[in-house]
Amino acid sequence: MSNKEKLYKTEDWLAVWIGFAVIAVGCLAVLTGWFDFSAVKFSTWTLGENLTEAQAAKVTALGAQLGSWVFWRKTLVTLLVLGVLFACGVKLQGESLKKYIPAFLCLFAVAFTVRLISAEFTLNRYLEWAFWALLVGLLISNTVGVPAWLKPAIRTEFYIKTGLVIMGFSVLFSNIAKFGLYGLGIAWIVTPLVIIFMYWLGTRVFKMDNKPLVITLASATSVCGTSAAIATGAAAGAKKNDLSIAVSISIIFTILMMVFEPMIIRACGMNQMMGGALIGGTVDSTGAVVVAGTALGPEAQQVAVLVKSIQNILIGFIAFFVALFFATKVNRTGSSKVGASEIWVRFPKFIIGFFAASLVASFLIQPVFGGDSVKAINGVLDQYKNWAFVLAFTSIGLDTNFREIGRQMQGGKVLWLYIIGQTFNILLTLFAVWLLLSGVVFPIPVLQ
Repeated sequence: MSNKEKLYKTEDWLAVWIGFAVIAVGCLAVLTGWFDFSAVKFSTWTLGENLTEAQAAKVTALGAQLGSWVFWRKTLVTLLVLGVLFACGVKLQGESLKKYIPAFLCLFAVAFTVRLISAEFTLNRYLEWAFWALLVGLLISNTVGVPAWLKPAIRTEFYIKTGLVIMGFSVLFSNIAKFGLYGLGIAWIVTPLVIIFMYWLGTRVFKMDNKPLVITLASATSVCGTSAAIATGAAAGAKKNDLSIAVSISIIFTILMMVFEPMIIRACGMNQMMGGALIGGTVDSTGAVVVAGTALGPEAQQVAVLVKSIQNILIGFIAFFVALFFATKVNRTGSSKVGASEIWVRFPKFIIGFFAASLVASFLIQPVFGGDSVKAINGVLDQYKNWAFVLAFTSIGLDTNFREIGRQMQGGKVLWLYIIGQTFNILLTLFAVWLLLSGVVFPIPVLQ
């Protein structure tokens, strides 16, 4: 594939173009007022009657929502926008639309059901929609199973990357600049130390001979789960089964940390900025970071995404150095060639889209049209971002079968390597967060 073809045939770049297509139409709709581009959003509803007057004021009758033609018009707009854009992306990647379209329609129906369930008053008080997406997907996958015809629509990374590009518009570049050095300190110092520690622990202490598996799991733990595992696994020459084991362990603990880490942080009384930074530096999956950060609050979400985005930039560099290390030290066959272009090959291109969207909002839309316009545009884009994420988390659940993961665990060393490595990662990140963001040593950045 030529460099030109990679711009419109690879998932990373297609996520950028789809994200910017949504941003462009959203800007046009809000700034001109010519049409309504809003995605469907469920209001909080309940079937119960035992509500206080204050609670009742926040609840909309389910029948009133489902009986509104505006609600169904927005549902159709959401389905068409996402369906058409993702279908174009699938087609450009050379895959079958005949298989993808019916599968996507079913996935969207499941995601629609998830949003409906999660908007129920009692359920919404305890867990965000993303948790219910994950739970519903897990329930289907681990009971009746996922039919083969549905699998073409299960594209977790594609949906997450697109949602993050859209989200970039809501992160003003002034905040990136203010938080940049703090994020670098948290992400770029801790990450290499965790990789080195886990590689030493696996190869020297646990005496694991499968070095590609060790380095793949170390990268998944310290950077961002699946994406880092894929990039590093390829650079180290890991086998498919090695990659599967690393990703499976990462998924299991990502789910656990996504649910429980925000609860623990809140119970400890940590503020949103420190809590968000800790989540961004320790939760493996980028999408899970968004959800866990959201559970703490808007500032925590923004900080968590900034830390994780800065951390994700390391993927290309880590893959490059891993390839160099394995070619010159571990394998020493003399046949492996490692060039500086490996950094660009492994670099997650959707990160470029995230920062580019921030630049557009910060230096084009805000100066010309004002902060109120940016806020109004984000009000529209926020729901498309949420729909991309709910598709992603439903896909994660559908793609996770605990029986298969259990069969892939070969002894206890791999599991203990992850647990000890992740514990070291959390403690080291917590120290970096305290050092940089507690206000004891350095001034605390003020975000808008």
